[in-house]
Amino acid sequence: MIEYLSGLFTPTILMYLLKGFGITMKVAAIAIVLSIIIGAVLGLIRSYAPGILKKLAGIYIEWFRNTPNLLWVMVCFIAAPLPSDWSRCAMAYVLFTSAMMAEIVRGGLNSIPKGQFEAAHSQGFTMVGTLWYIILPQCFRQIIPTMLSQIITVIKDTSFMAQVAVAELLFRTKNLMSIFYNVTGRQITASDVFLLFGFAMLLYFIVNFALSCIVRYLQKKDSAGGKLVG
Repeated sequence: MIEYLSGLFTPTILMYLLKGFGITMKVAAIAIVLSIIIGAVLGLIRSYAPGILKKLAGIYIEWFRNTPNLLWVMVCFIAAPLPSDWSRCAMAYVLFTSAMMAEIVRGGLNSIPKGQFEAAHSQGFTMVGTLWYIILPQCFRQIIPTMLSQIITVIKDTSFMAQVAVAELLFRTKNLMSIFYNVTGRQITASDVFLLFGFAMLLYFIVNFALSCIVRYLQKKDSAGGKLVG
């Protein structure tokens, strides 16, 4: 069995798949960081900005939340003015995920008691200072588990890039089936297919399971904290 696996997962095949996984994680990391930043701004606008800005933020959020992520991957892949295939896909994930993050942030902001604004103003804080030093830290402590769950979704949804032939992990795994003979010198078998897709699955699982463990830990910690307060 070990000899069979070493013959299947040669350095060439492993490097080919891991390069695809690198693209997967690069797109996910860019999408996650930018989406958190943009989502936080949109959440603040929708919660506290004047009417017209609040409406515009609401239109953006509802538009992207209620349309498929895969659709935006296809649209941005064709039309986005960016130089590379993966960067155009990253733009699609940013557009879609920032809307999801905005609603998460808005939910966290709505959970903060309004009296904290009055208390901060009485201490001489400006609106910006109140949000930065008092409201946002509390908001993000509350929404971290939900935000991490959305991050897991982003990582899994990077597999949509395979639909537009971006050479990420899933696409490379599928493509390996067609070039398998040229790489290994033998015909591919059902066992090979199962193991190659299993390896891709394992890579996704390791990253997402680690994040899931963090989510569960934070949720338990939050619940324990809530019981102590009660």
